[in-house]
Amino acid sequence: MTKRLPVLLLSLLAPVAAVAADGDSTPYSFGNNWPTHYVFADGTDLGLAVKYQYDIDRFSHDGGTFEDSQTNRRKELGFYVRKKDVYDATAVFDFQAKTWLDVYMRVQTKALFGTDAGAIRFGYDKTPVGFEGVTGTGSTTFLETALPVQAIYAGRRIGVDWALQRPHYVLNVGYYSGGDLQGDADGRMIAGRAAWVPFNKPGDVLHLGVSASREEPEGTTDGRGVYHPPTSRLRARPEAGLVDQRLIDSGALTPTDYVDRRGFEALWIRGPYSLQGEYLTAKVNLDDARPAYHASGYYAFGSWVLTGESRGYSGGNVADLKPKGPYGAVELAVRYSELDLDDGPILGGTERDWTFGANWYINRYLKLQGNYVHATSDRRDVRIDPNVVEVRAQVMF
Repeated sequence: MTKRLPVLLLSLLAPVAAVAADGDSTPYSFGNNWPTHYVFADGTDLGLAVKYQYDIDRFSHDGGTFEDSQTNRRKELGFYVRKKDVYDATAVFDFQAKTWLDVYMRVQTKALFGTDAGAIRFGYDKTPVGFEGVTGTGSTTFLETALPVQAIYAGRRIGVDWALQRPHYVLNVGYYSGGDLQGDADGRMIAGRAAWVPFNKPGDVLHLGVSASREEPEGTTDGRGVYHPPTSRLRARPEAGLVDQRLIDSGALTPTDYVDRRGFEALWIRGPYSLQGEYLTAKVNLDDARPAYHASGYYAFGSWVLTGESRGYSGGNVADLKPKGPYGAVELAVRYSELDLDDGPILGGTERDWTFGANWYINRYLKLQGNYVHATSDRRDVRIDPNVVEVRAQVMF
């Protein structure tokens, strides 16, 4: 039954695809409130959001390191309430990973003080260091994030942040304390991101940004009264999300005093063509007078939308394509990523991946993706160079 889920789901949603293909943006069977939401007379919008992804991964030339797999990648259900230019709040849970995702409330300062000085958000959300990391997982060009993003991006934390968005620049500063909603990542973090956007029109975007953070992790005491010192660990999968094995891994860096992260990001969109890249670094300062550990990596990719559409851009980040033709939009992309986790006595390894991708945006809600990944890794003179073929079916609204 599990193997038939994506086929069954796509067949149930076939009427949606058919209506969208005819150019009607309001599918007939759901009325004017598709996706499922209700707008009150005062403009308050109450609704739900769904993201379902089913992946198939096939490995070769890996020496038996990985097992072929196919299962749900994400099963997310979220609820939101929002009022334009006043506030928005959301809560999202991934039933596949059994983890909370975004859970926050955001207030616009214009509604509070009469002057637009940005937005203030309280709760649990993504930290700002890592451009591809803060991109929605339903809107990424490739199935999985690049190697350096996996290893260095800090993920979500509980805290408060301020964001100011203007046509030609973006500012974001946050303070986080209390770890995450899964009870992990105890400690404090301060982070910031700034981006200059000299060109910001549909189909004509240039985004250049920098980001930085300092995290001070805390030790924990378990239920048996055993103290565990603060620890950091940097590692990455071979850009395949259904496996737990990592080809490169720094191992536990204990005890950790603080972690500094730095990011440099760039995005260029011109009609159906786009380029995107990042360079990320992490410095883990260790206690006991040991030398700090350094890791770094980067990726660069290009994409071409054969059907002529442009990648979306808003608020300092990218969004899914919006197909215009009766048969959706088709995109081809290629990415190179590299990560170095070797530093001094810590031999975490190095890895280089080439990923070739093809995406079919059937309509605003349905997307099919395919990736071919060729990975080259070297850790402590052990070389594993797997090839991966990945396919994903996605429903998101």
